[in-house]
Amino acid sequence: MNVRPTEPPVVVIEAARGWWRLGLVDLWTHRELLYFLVWRDLKIRYRQTFFGVAWAVLQPVLLMAIFSVSLGRIPGIETSGVPYPLFVFAGLIPWTMFSQGLAGASNSLVGGESIITKVYFPRLLLPVSAICSFLPDLVIGLAILAILLAWFGAGISATAVWLPVFALLAIVVSAGAGTFLGAVNVRYRDVKHMVPFLVQVWFFASPIVYSSSIIPAQWRWLYDLNPMTGVVEGFRWAVLGGEPPVQVAIESVAVAVIVLVVALVYFGRAERSFADVI
Repeated sequence: MNVRPTEPPVVVIEAARGWWRLGLVDLWTHRELLYFLVWRDLKIRYRQTFFGVAWAVLQPVLLMAIFSVSLGRIPGIETSGVPYPLFVFAGLIPWTMFSQGLAGASNSLVGGESIITKVYFPRLLLPVSAICSFLPDLVIGLAILAILLAWFGAGISATAVWLPVFALLAIVVSAGAGTFLGAVNVRYRDVKHMVPFLVQVWFFASPIVYSSSIIPAQWRWLYDLNPMTGVVEGFRWAVLGGEPPVQVAIESVAVAVIVLVVALVYFGRAERSFADVI
């Protein structure tokens, strides 16, 4: 009796249709690939560097020193009795995570041109892996923050349990803005020139080197639309205690979620043409 060989299954890959498909299920299905992409980004970033992972410490520490010398002695900068170096560093930790993730995600698709044009995988993995690759830097920054708290004789507040929440909020803001700009960057390469300027403006529009209390009351509603305002103030409150920034935190969560959903929808729509345009 002749036995016909079993034919291999045929897998048909089709472009997603409609604006509704966000591709979040695909991220979980390809989670192992996500791990390897994150590991690849980490190795590339610190390969052939003299200081290696010490750059995760040097950048925020040097910025803290520079701002403490240049701005810390200016009268009128309100820190609620907190030493200025500690005040600044508590704001730099979430900001560094956000800005690095934004820059990495916005350039991740163009940087992954060689694999996008050769093999199928959920393209959303590239900006997500770029952001996740900076999580070790966040952990190192938190360790340095704990050392600074001990140095200045400030105890760890019970509100520190909220640190993961505001760290996650910084990641959400970074993912929303970075994913959107990454998709736009595939078609318009002006984005890579715009992002450094955007990060600089965003830095000074966030309460990192100053307290948001200096913002005039009539402009505070506009200032609070910046989701990093809630991230920085919430992170600082979680570390140092004080009055909880409930209202601005709620506003930041709402804006961050809206930005992330809009970014994912646009990304899902634009993903179909990445391999052709890039």
